[in-house]
Amino acid sequence: MPALDRLRAQEAVRDQDLLPLRYARMASSRWAYLRGAAAVMAADLASTPHSGLTVQMCGDAHILNFGYWASPERQLLFDVRDFDETLPGPFEWDLKRLTTSIHVLADSEGVDATCGEESAAAAVDGYRKAMRRYARMAELEVWYDRLTPDLPMKGLSSEFAEAAVRAIEKQSKKRTHQATARQLITEQEGRRRIRLDPLKRMDEGMGHAQRISAYEQVYDSYLASIPPHLRRLVDRFTRVDSVRQIVGVGSVGMRVWLHLLEGDSGRQPLFTQAKQAAASVYEEFLGPSECANHGERVVVGQRLMQTAGDIFLGHMRVDGFDYYVRQFRDMKIIPRGEQISRYLPRFAQACGHALAKAHARSGDPAAIAAYIGRGQAFTDGILRYARAYAEQTRVDHADLVRAIAGGGVKVASTGSTHSA
Repeated sequence: MPALDRLRAQEAVRDQDLLPLRYARMASSRWAYLRGAAAVMAADLASTPHSGLTVQMCGDAHILNFGYWASPERQLLFDVRDFDETLPGPFEWDLKRLTTSIHVLADSEGVDATCGEESAAAAVDGYRKAMRRYARMAELEVWYDRLTPDLPMKGLSSEFAEAAVRAIEKQSKKRTHQATARQLITEQEGRRRIRLDPLKRMDEGMGHAQRISAYEQVYDSYLASIPPHLRRLVDRFTRVDSVRQIVGVGSVGMRVWLHLLEGDSGRQPLFTQAKQAAASVYEEFLGPSECANHGERVVVGQRLMQTAGDIFLGHMRVDGFDYYVRQFRDMKIIPRGEQISRYLPRFAQACGHALAKAHARSGDPAAIAAYIGRGQAFTDGILRYARAYAEQTRVDHADLVRAIAGGGVKVASTGSTHSA
């Protein structure tokens, strides 16, 4: 199936009004195209032989889907951060998407091609060394292992590394609930509201009884998915406002709601985000998820892959759509391409390490390490694939741009981004 047809096959589950914006964002660069074309790459990966060694895949392990994440103890960690496409599958598919993304990002940021090659090789090396280490560890040691925020800076000059860590810590403090409240909350007629340029408010066009019924449906469905002890905590919060968001590139068109809640104390704002989850792009080739709904699939995948997860993580099904729920921002730091391009090989190696940790939690690290071996054959094969697929991405992106120019695909303004 042609790449464009693969993309169009995803339209049915998305908000039709946002499809022109999705295509406009994907057409803006090869990097944006790769981010939005996970379904295309899934089909291409499925057409090739694989190892048969199954792990919980991230499913969209591009280099900017690794970043900084707060544990429940408020410690900043480095980890995989996106699970919309997660599903059990061959371990090397994630590694192929990671290394391909490094080539595409390097080109997008004007990084020297040699540095791009070095960075892709560093990602495989980071994965390989870490998996060999996990193969020697006991099961609980693997699950307890945590990657600190200085990991991507190790081996760099002490002055650069210290400055980078300080910048990360400073940025994390700007993304707490209290800091977010200062940025996003305003008062209208004595009521706190979210200060955004939303596409739509949750209660727009509803009467009072409808508003209560709609939110109760969301609330009850979510509560059923979280442990009883956390329901006690959630019960201490009341929803104040909800708005619709437009997020990301690949997620454009998926329904996303931002909720503002306040604690009974009056001193604790809480922002949660409910994001629509559809079938993983890999289910066509690997079989359907065993989970009851796709929100649950995302939650289970995240808990399997991350060392320390969001305590509010849950899922729900509302009006026929599946969603997963998480805290909004809460010290999460999403790296930017221009930032990591200054130390791309080191960051790529850290991503390889983080991916190996995530895979070792659900797969068999000894079997994966043995499959990779100590020679260069595995590394060379992954890197050949990454180079070739980066070139295929260039071709597929050009096809989308031509389809837009010819009027076959409608586009809209790329403004109004409210990212997570």
